[in-house]
Amino acid sequence: MSIRRLPEHLVNRIAAGEVVERPASALKELVENSIDAGARRISVSLSEGGLSAIDVADDGCGMTPDEIALALERHATSKLPDDAIEAVTTLGFRGEALPSIGSVADLTIESRVRGADGWHRRVDHGELVGEGPAALPPGTRIRVSNLFAKVPARRKFLRSARAEYAACVDVIKRLAMARPDIGFTLEHEGRRAILVAPDEQRVDRVAALTDRDLAENSVAVDFRREAVSLTGVAGLPTFNRGVADHQFLFVNGRPVKDRLLIGAVRGAYQDMLARDRHPVIALFVELPGDQVDVNVHPAKTEVRFRDPGLVRGMIVGGLRAALDEAGHRSVQRPSVAALGNWQAGGLPTASSTAPAIPNGFAFGAAAERSGQGSVWDRVADFAPAPMARAEPAYSLPPQQASYPMGVARGQVAATYIVAEAEDGLVIVDQHAAHERLVLERMRRAMADGGVARQALLLPEVVELDEVGCDRLETRIAELAEMGLELERFGPKAMLVRATPALLGQGDVHGLIVDLADELAAYDEALSLKERLDHVAATMACHGSVRAGRTLSVAEMNALLREMEVTPHSGQCNHGRPTWIKLGHGDIEKLFGRK
Repeated sequence: MSIRRLPEHLVNRIAAGEVVERPASALKELVENSIDAGARRISVSLSEGGLSAIDVADDGCGMTPDEIALALERHATSKLPDDAIEAVTTLGFRGEALPSIGSVADLTIESRVRGADGWHRRVDHGELVGEGPAALPPGTRIRVSNLFAKVPARRKFLRSARAEYAACVDVIKRLAMARPDIGFTLEHEGRRAILVAPDEQRVDRVAALTDRDLAENSVAVDFRREAVSLTGVAGLPTFNRGVADHQFLFVNGRPVKDRLLIGAVRGAYQDMLARDRHPVIALFVELPGDQVDVNVHPAKTEVRFRDPGLVRGMIVGGLRAALDEAGHRSVQRPSVAALGNWQAGGLPTASSTAPAIPNGFAFGAAAERSGQGSVWDRVADFAPAPMARAEPAYSLPPQQASYPMGVARGQVAATYIVAEAEDGLVIVDQHAAHERLVLERMRRAMADGGVARQALLLPEVVELDEVGCDRLETRIAELAEMGLELERFGPKAMLVRATPALLGQGDVHGLIVDLADELAAYDEALSLKERLDHVAATMACHGSVRAGRTLSVAEMNALLREMEVTPHSGQCNHGRPTWIKLGHGDIEKLFGRK
């Protein structure tokens, strides 16, 4: 078969396969063109998730009739005034989007430059259908309909209208976050889905497009190193999601889905979130144009950094520093469902099976017959007082106003500490909280030269499969730095001679089994430092105060005081909150006072 030059319409269709994968891809290219045109407001309208029609209108600079015709030719663009492609600052620059979309859809462009008349040009799957004057305000309006109508091989690979619509919403959200100075409107089948005003603060824009509660459950990120800056909004570890769809990453104002950046975010949160939980985050990386290559993929969703180690380290370090400043903060938003589970208390009735105290009081039967009356009338007998321990008060209790976490007032189910703070009621999960405190102690000890170890009087033999023993054997030196002394004891067993002193009398067998599993799951995926953090988290879990242990008031207060000064104490090593607060307003709602 001889080599031949492909016809123009086939070249455009091949290019469309790279640029226009689905309706969301076409929408992304059109909105990016509007942004590059200097628009202040961009309106998008979809029909059937973009399968039937996509309308994008802006108030940008507009195009003349000659420029409209030129824009529909391949590799024609106004965004590269010279050959310095590495200095490009616009979102688009390849000049392929419009001709590619026009080759696989019915494309109509209407545009008007300020001070001139408007013009329109329509192309149906690569064929010019018509052109002429158009009436519209300054700016550009583009309509794409019947996408892939004449390319059935591509059309059948599209997903449902609902799935395509979700992809379009994600595109608009990311572009709207990148440019809080621009107003965006998205309508679907006549229903408004997104409306954000121009000139918003970045944190407000991100919260409006993700979760309104993010503003109160996040920390600001502002970190600089050399010529690279990192800014954005990072949700608290306890403010997480079950999928990674709420992670928004930008490089020089360009939304990207880069594996390096995603891995860096995961590394920053890796010991504060469960494996199946993901942070809510929006990060903006700014660096000189010659330090990043944006011409990696036709859709420009991937980038290549000249110094990826610098960028990754900066993201991990910047996020860690911002989260460290959050201290003991945790998500403080009692859900409607949680508050609904609280029920109004009722006193026992005559039908109650609770035994009466010997000298119990019984009131007249009139209230029983009427079914109403005062609360005294409703009481038939009293149940015995609940059994609870009392401790002598050798000194006056501390004032709760002096402590953010309040002062311990009791313990519920030998698991939860109840404390009174100045602004409400604090409930602490003692196991989750102590788990975090032990981990942070181990980190400090490692930074100071190693974790103190406690030798076992009788070394314990732990049987594992051979592969698990091999994994542990290769990490014996690193585990020793963390206070865990192991040695191989045959092909399928490990001998434990010492454990970290911070763990106390823990379950040695369970600890070793869990460590072997952790190394199996993360041995290849994470760096040495990140792997050791997982190991430390596993150790801390086995060495913390267990649920079901009764604590004295002094122990409870000591735990609260340490939480107040320990970084990340608002969440355990698995990302669950360690404490919640019912504010005075929430308590008043429960009792119907508000």
